[in-house]
Amino acid sequence: MDSAGYLVNHMARLFADGLRRRIAPLGIVPGQFPALLELWEHDGQTQKELVEKLDVEQATLANTLARMERDGLIVRKEHPADARARTIHLTDKARAIRDRAYAAAQETNRAALAALSPEERQQFIELMQRTIETMRRGG
Repeated sequence: MDSAGYLVNHMARLFADGLRRRIAPLGIVPGQFPALLELWEHDGQTQKELVEKLDVEQATLANTLARMERDGLIVRKEHPADARARTIHLTDKARAIRDRAYAAAQETNRAALAALSPEERQQFIELMQRTIETMRRGG
């Protein structure tokens, strides 16, 4: 198979499966991981900010955040300057798993890219980044 779209989709499913196995003991799933990564870096963002940064649909993120709130990973608070908005904050539970979650993601990446040399890994990452940027611009 030499279809880029098919291969990227297949690879993404395999990465997600590897990550799922490694983070399940932490009580999280791959769909929550991007939001957690963003909140671990900048806690207290609005849902709109997260939608823009994560490049996901509003409804998809809303469902993810609802599950995260149900699971005790986030709390929502009133926005200090906008009564219509709410900010999203990590709980102690979510902060406590940060290092183990990062380690699980790094192990997933290491295992997946083990057959590549360091130079090939760097090139692979750069090519994916360029492709993503091209597609974001409508390519």
